[in-house]
Amino acid sequence: MANQANDINDSFVKQFETDVHLAYQRMGAKLPPTLRTKDNVRGSSTTFQKAGVGAAGTKSRNGDIPIINRDHTPVECILVDHYAGEYIDELDELKLNHDERMVAATSVAAAMGRKSDELIIDEIDNNASNATANGGAITLAKLEQIFEAFGNNDVPDDGQRYMFVSPQGWTDLLGLDQFSNADYVSPENLPYPGSQMTAKNWLSFTIMTHSGLNVASSVRTSMAYHKTAVGFASGAEIKVSMDWMPAKWANLVSAALSQQAKIIDDNGLFKLKHTES
Repeated sequence: MANQANDINDSFVKQFETDVHLAYQRMGAKLPPTLRTKDNVRGSSTTFQKAGVGAAGTKSRNGDIPIINRDHTPVECILVDHYAGEYIDELDELKLNHDERMVAATSVAAAMGRKSDELIIDEIDNNASNATANGGAITLAKLEQIFEAFGNNDVPDDGQRYMFVSPQGWTDLLGLDQFSNADYVSPENLPYPGSQMTAKNWLSFTIMTHSGLNVASSVRTSMAYHKTAVGFASGAEIKVSMDWMPAKWANLVSAALSQQAKIIDDNGLFKLKHTES
């Protein structure tokens, strides 16, 4: 039998690549839009500049104005290559009524999306310094500790503070009157019906759920951060290939990209530790 790779139409490969892109954007990574991002990075690394805090001062008549000398320490982010693939069996395609290409595209995109979020979660979990106590559920005291730390560190309260908690962490929050009771917050900021049920603006944070947050020995690490505190770099657009694998009697559709996350300013991060049953 002739090499099946020669039978694959170029437009099929291009369409598959488009499907991967769309699926990745639609249901893939959840965290990158909440971070300081760089796309289409060329090379093995990129640099994020840390935007420090400056102070104003006075000057004498005809004297020079004071220079604030903000901290511009560069933070290097080294990209790492990641891959995902899916086999499409030649004979299975004859038996299936659905579009196996789209199934494979969605599967590949979902795998890449999980990897993107995993990179961010691991960077914060492994390298952020500030954290609440491990024991117990999410409590008002822990949330107030984070809120106060952000205020004391002059982290901007500009609508770009985010907090991601686990599903069980969200139920802990629902047990707090201050979070869920209309006597404390206006109705428009309460948990919304339907798809908005697990997103809410409260205590200066946009709070959402995430099922992939790290857990160790029943201690979950949820997280709060400002958008500018973490950088996320992504290399060139997703690359897709399709190859006939004789030993598998299937086409291997695969994709690759380069990404990495890096903490830029530790003052804008806080790990919310809580135990789960």
